[in-house]
Amino acid sequence: MVGRRRLGRQFGWLWASYAVSAYGSGLGFGALPLIAVLALHAAPAEVSALSAVGPAVGALIAVPLAPWMEFRRKRPVMIMMDLTRFAAMATIPVAYALGWLGFVQLLVVSAVVAAAKIAFNAASGAYLKALVRPDDLLVANARFESTNWSSIAVGPPLGGAAIGLFGPVTTVVADALSYLLSALGITAIRGQEESSRTTGSSPLRAGALLDGWRHLLGHPGLRALYLNNMLVGGLIMATEPLLAVLLLRQLGFPPWQYGLAFAAPCVGGLIGSRLARRVVTRYGRDAVFRIVGTLRAIWLIGLAFVRPGVVGLVTVMAVELAIIINMSLYSPVLATYRLEHTPRHLVARTLSAWSIGQQASIAILTALAGLLADVTSPRTALTAAGLLILTTPLLLPRPDRTAQHEPEPAASR
Repeated sequence: MVGRRRLGRQFGWLWASYAVSAYGSGLGFGALPLIAVLALHAAPAEVSALSAVGPAVGALIAVPLAPWMEFRRKRPVMIMMDLTRFAAMATIPVAYALGWLGFVQLLVVSAVVAAAKIAFNAASGAYLKALVRPDDLLVANARFESTNWSSIAVGPPLGGAAIGLFGPVTTVVADALSYLLSALGITAIRGQEESSRTTGSSPLRAGALLDGWRHLLGHPGLRALYLNNMLVGGLIMATEPLLAVLLLRQLGFPPWQYGLAFAAPCVGGLIGSRLARRVVTRYGRDAVFRIVGTLRAIWLIGLAFVRPGVVGLVTVMAVELAIIINMSLYSPVLATYRLEHTPRHLVARTLSAWSIGQQASIAILTALAGLLADVTSPRTALTAAGLLILTTPLLLPRPDRTAQHEPEPAASR
């Protein structure tokens, strides 16, 4: 079972640091859109812009960071990115207390946090591949996935209650402090870390910026999974600001119900992530990609039918539960396949390219959804997202494509 497999003390520190940061982010789930709606009275297009422009700029900032971090030790990079996110998030409560908080500051903070998150995730993925045995990668990724969903299950209801009691920036303070604690946890990891070696060419050459995309797009299985995941993730995330406006403003949901609507279904994340290893063992990885990958996409259209009151709350929770169970089963399998099929000297650049593409997709689709919501209504934009995501299973790879490129030999890792 996933929960009983021992991965060592060093992994334990990495996992604990991830958990602290994840629970802080759970408390601050959707904090910036909420602040924009509740404190700055932003319009739907502004709320969508906050969720789109910030991550898009952050993705651009992260592009040159990938080759820079590839050939450096990953723990210092992770610590630096945690401290960067702490400093950026801490400016919000300070500005709010002084009466200086504005929409532009939220955009800047969103961009900085997005760039630091991409760099942190790329560095941590490369570090994880060097830290645990190849046979343990799926177990490790499943633990991260389980922690992520459990943090969202606990965090948003508490965050919503805290916002109601203490004001809209309360959860931002908790989120900022979690990055500081995460940095301290990573500092506690002991053991000598080797930096990745070059393969005969300078990591500073211009082409190094594109090596991650070359690997993703040149590998048939990764290419299909990359394109599919960009569209699925982008469409799901594009609904977040639309739902914030629909539930909080148009349907009159209080903040604690808004948090509960997204938190309670995250119990499904514990179920899916803990089943990942068993499902792969019994049915195979390709079945997960095809069947579970398809099941991720068919539920989003249900959000277009949300109504006021208990019925509307139950509708959101049921849709989110179905999506989350399938996503949490699918994601650790995808993350493991991605690491297995990426040479060690390309891991940071490949993971950065993956995250940058994902952020760009989220930014573009969120901006388009916001414009559509302004011209029509948030419900119409939700309907469009729900219909478009139904086409995404067509991008999933065939079994022969995922098996075409074998993983690199363990000795080369």
